[in-house]
Amino acid sequence: MLLTHALVLMLATDADNAMERVQVTGSRINLRQEQLAGVGPVAVIDQDAILRSGATSLETLLQQLPASAGAAGNQGNAYWTANGYGTAQVNLRGLGINRTLVLLNGRRLVVGGTGANSSVDLNMIPLALVERIEVLKDGASAVYGADALAGVVNIITRKAGEGNELALRSGATTRGDGDSHAADGTLGWRTAQGAWTAGLHFSRQESVPMASRAPCPLAANGMQLVCSGSSSTAGGRARLADGRRVNFIEGGLYEPYDVLKHGFNSNTLLNAVNPVRRLGASLFGQQALAPGHAWFNELLYVERRSEQLASPGTLGVFRPMAIAAAHPTNPTGQDLVLERRRVAEAGPRDFFQRTRTARIVSGLRGRFENGWEWSASLNWARNTGIDGSTNVINLDRVAATLDAANCGRAGAAPCGNYLGLNSLAPAVLDYLHTTIRDEGGNAQRSFQASLSGEMMQLPAGAIGFAAGVEVRREQGWRDPDPLVVARVANLNAQDRVAGKYLAREAYAELAVPVLAALRVNAAGRYSHYDLFGAQWTYKAGLDWQVAGPLKLRANRSRAFRVPTVPELFGGVMTQALTTSDPCNRWDSLPADSVVYRNCRADGVPAGYRQLGNTTLTTAGGNLALRPELAQNRSAGLVWTPSRRVTLTADYFDIRIDNAIEAVPGSTKLAICYNTPELAHVFCGAASFTRDPATGDIDFLSSQPENVAQQRISGVDLGALVDFSLADWRMSLALDATRLQRFEVTPYPGGATIAYAGKITGGRGSFAHWRSSAVLSAGKGAWSGSYGLQLIGKADDINGVAANAGASAPSVVYHNASLRYAASAALTLSLAVENLWDRKAPFIQSWIDGNTDTMTYDLLGRRWQLRLAYRF
Repeated sequence: MLLTHALVLMLATDADNAMERVQVTGSRINLRQEQLAGVGPVAVIDQDAILRSGATSLETLLQQLPASAGAAGNQGNAYWTANGYGTAQVNLRGLGINRTLVLLNGRRLVVGGTGANSSVDLNMIPLALVERIEVLKDGASAVYGADALAGVVNIITRKAGEGNELALRSGATTRGDGDSHAADGTLGWRTAQGAWTAGLHFSRQESVPMASRAPCPLAANGMQLVCSGSSSTAGGRARLADGRRVNFIEGGLYEPYDVLKHGFNSNTLLNAVNPVRRLGASLFGQQALAPGHAWFNELLYVERRSEQLASPGTLGVFRPMAIAAAHPTNPTGQDLVLERRRVAEAGPRDFFQRTRTARIVSGLRGRFENGWEWSASLNWARNTGIDGSTNVINLDRVAATLDAANCGRAGAAPCGNYLGLNSLAPAVLDYLHTTIRDEGGNAQRSFQASLSGEMMQLPAGAIGFAAGVEVRREQGWRDPDPLVVARVANLNAQDRVAGKYLAREAYAELAVPVLAALRVNAAGRYSHYDLFGAQWTYKAGLDWQVAGPLKLRANRSRAFRVPTVPELFGGVMTQALTTSDPCNRWDSLPADSVVYRNCRADGVPAGYRQLGNTTLTTAGGNLALRPELAQNRSAGLVWTPSRRVTLTADYFDIRIDNAIEAVPGSTKLAICYNTPELAHVFCGAASFTRDPATGDIDFLSSQPENVAQQRISGVDLGALVDFSLADWRMSLALDATRLQRFEVTPYPGGATIAYAGKITGGRGSFAHWRSSAVLSAGKGAWSGSYGLQLIGKADDINGVAANAGASAPSVVYHNASLRYAASAALTLSLAVENLWDRKAPFIQSWIDGNTDTMTYDLLGRRWQLRLAYRF
């Protein structure tokens, strides 16, 4: 993949081509070309690089960026990612998908998925529409508003009037699976007063069986790897009254439970890549209304159909299954508790999603005679979805099949035998299982207007100015299946989610040439949210051409992220969760202990005893959440010893305060009562309250709160060298990120967790080094490239050093492409990814494919062939 550092990026050209105006991601100001020296750390993926990469989707491109890290949804990730199966996102700096702002032509996109989602679903943007992708690796809330804490991804579509192309693409892995196909047709036309481009887009990615890449889940036994599996076994794992743990096998027989012998191998039922189908239509264009002024439109509609296989449902997770010694199916002669029983007879669950996303932008823009430019537009977008699962067990019906006195009678439930392999009859399976369906969506409506131009001339040049206003309403909703809401399905409980918020914003930006070689940039934004009140953000920076080819640049900014709809309005539910009350028997502790003093000061009665080991705990959304705040600093240099060589180095430092984190209730209680004088934030009424008469906890919250802090720093390096070799046009591009520091403090006073150089089981991988290098060549009708992608070594944060998979070595993937222009109209391209079929490393903390499927390539070598005809 080719990544070029954007120092000067042309967006518009005057009719006489004498003086070009440019606008870059990270600024709203249009300036004349000679006055633009640099705009900070922006990387660009152009259309040629997209074609050479062989990528089939946007997330494939963006998740391979060295500045990307951590968890994000993709076709190799079958599990829930930010409230939406099947969604695909980008995660800059590893700070979270909801801290990267994604734009289309400089305007916001509606978040996507199957309802009440947290980030943009990249599935909604057909790759054939993309002219280039600009990635700003810096905070930009002062310019673009909320959510740009880690950076901004601005996707630029092809210019209106371009098109008249039919492109067909087909590919597969060299193992003969994972077929992918796409067809894109675009038609562009110009009139005396306007230019328009229309397109139809279709793509299909077929599945890849997990067992073909990872035949079984692996466990480390020292340095040896052995097949293991889930403790939710197909025959049933039970605890007998005498304390023994047994596993049931065929014919009512049972034996001592052995994890290696009885573990369930779900890999035979899962996918390494999940099938996705996309169908879309687009229309982009503008029509002149008067000299220098035009009406412009952007219309985009995309449907997505995606699926993921999941292992068969498990009993005993949400409700214990006690089977008496006298029950006719119990061969042990003892009372038992069936701890886990995989209902393998029913086969895998099939999770499915059907989403539709529509977006309409319509507005006016123009340029006055003095060169000032203006625009005003309305943005309407709506995403709706249906998702669900087959083979979901109705837990209410399980008890009926175990009621020996009534089951099997006419009109009653069939009798079920859950103890043994293949012991459940088809009639019981039909009675237990159902298909659930959830519905939801997201909506966005906004108005924005802007003005940009040159205010006045200074000796060093003109002052650039931009200002604008924006009004935006965001809305999300999700209606789970009634069985899920009623907590009778063997899935995680969910409640209905519905909420919206309104933002009103105004911003201004200045670019002041202090000296011929020194420009100062400043931006400020006032944001008012109906739920949070006012927020002020700023950005200040400078570009200084120190001497000759050397330039220094620096930026400092304040950014913020507003809580998402599910974080705010997620269904609030109360659950009986295992909880340890520090004040249990507090009066038996030493009188000088912190817990003794705090429990006494809090009014907990002497002789207080906790009732049982669970406490009703409130979970879900939290309307009391406030925006997260971030401080971003960056400083770098650009060295251009010649027109053919550009070298860059940029230091970045990001600190996020008031970060939203959900802390378990037991943790809050322990921290509060172990903090002298009850001085911790968790001692407030928002965390828990007690009955003043009995001392019992009558309210305990594990809802998310603004209590965490995150700190990340590192260096981005880049190089671009153009040269000639034996009449071949050559180019070498390098992009690298060194993650020096990534620390998370989950709550005040909590232990700081260091993620840099670590692989985690939930957040993803944070190798110190990530880089890509591409050598491109072209001569006449032929062109091609050879690329390397490096993921540095990293340690499993939960790994046991004595066992295999405690760390992952550095991994290098090789990619190659070749293109032949048979004529001015016909082009044939071939791209091969993972050329040398590099295998993904085994990692202890990951069970999906035995590796971090969000970081490493599980598929192996694969190819893409593309045929394009322009007419």
